[in-house]
Amino acid sequence: MNFPVYSAYCHPNKLQHIDKSHIKDIARLLEVDADELYQKMNSGKNFVWVKRFITEETMEKVGKDAGIEYFKDEQRIYPNGQLGSHILGCVDVDGNGIEGLELEYERYLRGRTGWLSVLRDSKRRFLYGLETRHPPVNGHSLISSIDAVIQHVAEKELKKAVEASHAKGGSVIVMDPFTGEILALANYPHFDSNNARKASFDAMRNRAICDVYEPGSCFKPITAAAALEERAVNETQEFFCENGSLRIANRTLHDHRPHGTLTFREVIVLSSNIGTYKVASLLGKDRLAEYIRKFGFGEKTGIDLPGEVSGIFRAPKTWQAIDMGTIPMGQGVGVTAIQMACALSAIANGGFLLEPKTVLKVEDEFGNTIESFREIAVRNRVISYEASERLRNILVDVVENGTGKLARIKGVKVAGKTGTAQKLEPDGSYSHRKYIASFIGFAPADRPTFVVIATLDEPWPRYYGGSVAAPLFKEVMEQALEYCGVMPQSEETAARLLVRNN
Repeated sequence: MNFPVYSAYCHPNKLQHIDKSHIKDIARLLEVDADELYQKMNSGKNFVWVKRFITEETMEKVGKDAGIEYFKDEQRIYPNGQLGSHILGCVDVDGNGIEGLELEYERYLRGRTGWLSVLRDSKRRFLYGLETRHPPVNGHSLISSIDAVIQHVAEKELKKAVEASHAKGGSVIVMDPFTGEILALANYPHFDSNNARKASFDAMRNRAICDVYEPGSCFKPITAAAALEERAVNETQEFFCENGSLRIANRTLHDHRPHGTLTFREVIVLSSNIGTYKVASLLGKDRLAEYIRKFGFGEKTGIDLPGEVSGIFRAPKTWQAIDMGTIPMGQGVGVTAIQMACALSAIANGGFLLEPKTVLKVEDEFGNTIESFREIAVRNRVISYEASERLRNILVDVVENGTGKLARIKGVKVAGKTGTAQKLEPDGSYSHRKYIASFIGFAPADRPTFVVIATLDEPWPRYYGGSVAAPLFKEVMEQALEYCGVMPQSEETAARLLVRNN
């Protein structure tokens, strides 16, 4: 909202020398630096701002002493402070959008200043009837998809998880897989939109859409989806996982623990790197790369927030021998959290890749719709409904019996996948101390309400996605489902939901 305030200014070139002690009194009332104010008021310039955005009460206390004058101004106020700051963004001192929706939808929000064009005669008298009037137009309002309650839950639980895991930061996204609507997008550290000028670059950065990272095992469902769609495998097909170590070219591929023979389902459930490589080998690099592109990697999702990056995905003709071992398991490819959320939504909704959005429509001051934004399918279908359903069942098994057990929610089937990825060091080698821990999932698995992705940057000493990111996912998903009435908490609630669904 905009709040009416005043801004103080003066014309130093019209002022006589002002005593420094007197300026100290003015500076105290305006809460500004006295030496800086003294320099301004004795600069001899035509115009200087004394203080932007002061209350009427302060203005009355200072008065027009020392040649100070006042301008009726407006200040953008964000009543919820830091809530949703990376979505809402902020404005500069003159009200121009510089981050978030404030920047992306500046053309709708800003409005237009009114003006009057007139003609005068040689004696500067108006020539009536020849004037041109351009009335002012108020700025429009945005109706956002963000749910304030779910956003609060995401921010609260993310902050707790970052602090508990001693991580540098993290992100959480909550998305409707059937519409592409973003219900929450949280980053930590965050900032207060009311005091954005005091925020650090790290706090201002929208990690969820501009930080590129290797997803690790969270990427394995993409490889699995391609294999199922191409009918290269079935759930019971067996793969020998080399007891945890396999030489490829001049590199050795390891599993986090040794496995012998696993079925395709077990390869994903137990997150075998070697098994995933052997599954991908049945596809070949060209077909695998085709599906990675289909799921939207290597290009922007089109989310209506500024600063999104496209990630990193190299053309298969540039791959080396080891890349067929690493890319299928999420190394050698750079993604963003929003890309992962969109890709998993395609698995959850039956195979459609949607464009994510945070704004549903634009309204004028009378509540009339100026423009609305419907769900947009980026591609008609990425995989078939049959393949997505088979993969959903495997991802349920990941949570029930595999690496994602800490993401389980009582009374609700959860589908998901853990990810633990080593970060690159400056010399190009993989770190043994710095990791990205993540968990992606959706629930209820048979009729998904939400897709949630949770990522933590450099947690320590625990760093596995299943141990630090899965609990964060669980807390956000469980509270979001409770809030939306999806999780029956009593017989009465269950009966009410049954009636509604029928």
